[in-house]
Amino acid sequence: MTETIPSSRSLKKSIFHRHTAFILILVAAFAASAFKPVKPSPSRAEDAAIMQFRSEIIGYAQNFLGLRYRSAGHSPKTGFDCSGFTNFILDEFGVKVSTSSSTQSRQGIKVSLNDVLPGDLIFFGGRGRIQHVAMVIEKTAEGIFCVHSTCTRGIIVENISTSKYWKPKILFARDVISAQAG
Repeated sequence: MTETIPSSRSLKKSIFHRHTAFILILVAAFAASAFKPVKPSPSRAEDAAIMQFRSEIIGYAQNFLGLRYRSAGHSPKTGFDCSGFTNFILDEFGVKVSTSSSTQSRQGIKVSLNDVLPGDLIFFGGRGRIQHVAMVIEKTAEGIFCVHSTCTRGIIVENISTSKYWKPKILFARDVISAQAG
């Protein structure tokens, strides 16, 4: 039986390949630890209890569909204006907001229209001022559905994303629930 003794040249190649592989692994490990993974932007999806709370709020709000509009109204007995309606509904669940849509527009935290959740408030306006507020029921592929008190039709549910009247007046949305629901 003949054994071959590795030549010094093949021995050097073998050692070189092992060292090269080790160095590459070491470099890769260092590079991986040097860079932090990119975190996805935080989602507004909330825990099940808060989502249930939001669902109860919008379910309650829909009990008033068809009720008439009343300027400065804030009671189901007399009728509601837009901010009186959102104030009344939220107050029933311990969420405190002003009776003024202008003041409501500065309460809570501003959220993207793409990230609205049930119970968030959407504000409408023109000429540099807030003119209306509505409460989000849901956001779907078809648009943002809201419940609100309108001058001509009273309390209704409407897709504001497709409304020729409301869509051009949409300004922004605010979450007034999350901070108070904790």
